[in-house]
Amino acid sequence: MERRLLRGQGDRRPEADRRRNPPGRALNHVADPLSRRGFEVELLAPPGASRFDLAVELAGRSGGRVVRRFHVDTEGSANPGVRTFWHLTPAFDVVGADGELRCSLVDDTTIAADLDAQAPPRPGWYRVVSDEPRLLRLVQRHADPAEGIGSVLATTAELFGTAVREIGGVHRLDDGAGATIAMAAPLPGERERPCEVVTPPFADDHARRLEDLLGPARDLGFTVPTEAAVHVNLDAGPFRDVGAFRHVVRTFGRRREELRGLFGTNPHCRRLAPLPAELLEVVERDWPDWAAVRAAAAATPVTKFSDVNLTRVLRVRPGPDVLEVRVLPGSIDGVEIARQADQLSEVLRGTR
Repeated sequence: MERRLLRGQGDRRPEADRRRNPPGRALNHVADPLSRRGFEVELLAPPGASRFDLAVELAGRSGGRVVRRFHVDTEGSANPGVRTFWHLTPAFDVVGADGELRCSLVDDTTIAADLDAQAPPRPGWYRVVSDEPRLLRLVQRHADPAEGIGSVLATTAELFGTAVREIGGVHRLDDGAGATIAMAAPLPGERERPCEVVTPPFADDHARRLEDLLGPARDLGFTVPTEAAVHVNLDAGPFRDVGAFRHVVRTFGRRREELRGLFGTNPHCRRLAPLPAELLEVVERDWPDWAAVRAAAAATPVTKFSDVNLTRVLRVRPGPDVLEVRVLPGSIDGVEIARQADQLSEVLRGTR
């Protein structure tokens, strides 16, 4: 699609910055900074199957193995006074015969429309829930994800000197004063079916590497869910530069609808939002260096759940050292995903 995202915009940067970073050349001072790309591809297992089935298939085709672990995420709470619950859900790392991580398969709470919420819990599938992220991280550190629902909290209970109680199928751990630490409960309504395929960074051959993961998913009957998106993770380092950071913020902040049209952003995708107006104002100032603009940008209400996640570029959120673009539509076609990632690179270089 031959469209120029910056047409008619004008160059309102301070004169000194225009000389340092000419229009359309925001990232060209770094040799091929966008070649390393990680992907997050949201899929849905067919009824009766789960993300574990895909993990087993991928491991079998590569001569590797499946490593079970917990995935940390959040969900909204219906309890008065508790806005968010943190939870651990079953996740699976696929490790190749060479010992290298090929991908991780995790839940995504935004995938819900295609699930039968009234379906009975699948035997053996559960989640661990807490309203305090620090306590949940403690549970994660000490709990074995291979344990069953009745024993997964036992090692944490030893730390507090209390016992786990079962109430109506829910296993609850309280401290000595009766305050709840965490609960293990059956995973509700087909929550084993959402399957976000999270890849390590690929330096090249993106289409083939994606197809190695998505081809088997298609063979097993996996599909693209209603709310699906594809996220692309790029190394954060090249964007820790006044000109490069300004270019990203301007592009995603001032050309939002054009970008969504260019990529065909899924209108049903959740957890997308414009960049905060305060951030757009910050990048228009004349800054002496990256440290100065970073401090000012980090003080704005920047959030992970924007069209482009800049929180790790600004180091205001822990996690992988990446810039995450979240506007690509859901897909199970590795060639198409790689094509759109190439198109994204053109946008970030200012050539489109």
